[in-house]
Amino acid sequence: MLFYVTRRLLSAVVTVLLASIMVFAAVQLLPGDVATQVLGQDATPEAVAALREQMGLDQPAVLRFLDWIAGVVQGDFGVSLVSGEAVAATLWLHLRNTMLIAVATVAVAVTASIVLGVLAGLYRDRWPDTVISTLTLVGMSVPEFVVATLLVLALSITVPVLPAVVLDEASAPVADLLPAIVLPTIALSVVMTAYIVRMTRTSVIDVMASEFVTTARLKGIGTARVVVRHALPSALLPTLNVIAMNVAWLVGGVAVVENVFNYPGIGQLMLEAVHNRDLPVLQAIAVLSAVVYVLCNLAADLGAMALNPRLRTGERSSR
Repeated sequence: MLFYVTRRLLSAVVTVLLASIMVFAAVQLLPGDVATQVLGQDATPEAVAALREQMGLDQPAVLRFLDWIAGVVQGDFGVSLVSGEAVAATLWLHLRNTMLIAVATVAVAVTASIVLGVLAGLYRDRWPDTVISTLTLVGMSVPEFVVATLLVLALSITVPVLPAVVLDEASAPVADLLPAIVLPTIALSVVMTAYIVRMTRTSVIDVMASEFVTTARLKGIGTARVVVRHALPSALLPTLNVIAMNVAWLVGGVAVVENVFNYPGIGQLMLEAVHNRDLPVLQAIAVLSAVVYVLCNLAADLGAMALNPRLRTGERSSR
């Protein structure tokens, strides 16, 4: 078990490092000069050269990467080209706001997905399965921004019970942002639930048809106990990776939904950085997304190991 965890941690570190190299290289290949962008097109060549030297742009790309990655390891992502403030402070503030939505969405979507997926699997080809499968198909087909727009129309305009857009700044207290996360959470939960339900349903159907479940039933064990104690842990194994991918998608910043509600999260910060060509901010968001993706997959692997004793003993599941 220790060997497996160590290997996965090393793999995660290498993945993040490779992602950082690719992000840095992609930013360097973008057309235009950062110093000229900061000073404007009317800047003199001398001023541009002086700023390039001040920003270290006159150094080889390898040295600039090593300097940048050393700062990233210490939590220093550089300075914003637009505001002149430290990128890290802005990034963590917007990440905090996105995490409010992400935690609420995961709590709602994962719980609802497992319950609905298990029901659909247990009542395969009967009316509960038909209803749940139809709703999940609709949820997968409708884009999240359409769901968000319909929610605004229903709960902010027709029946004005929740705010349509967020007027608070990113630095607003958490208590002030809580009413504003309800609609984004519902919109994201609809989309996220649809994908997880489908996977859970398929897993439950496969597990319920397996030999060990049949043996448990022949021993007289009740259906509820068979599902909770025997079938559900095995059915969740292939679902964990889907959950991990969706969590990474959430924490990485769902730009479209945050933009619909003007929510000051990572997604909105990314859109602003793209519009302003704020390269240090874009680099920081890309690296953060890679780290979140790797951590979520690592958590899914560790969760699978906790649910499957054969993985803890180094034996691979044959499934």
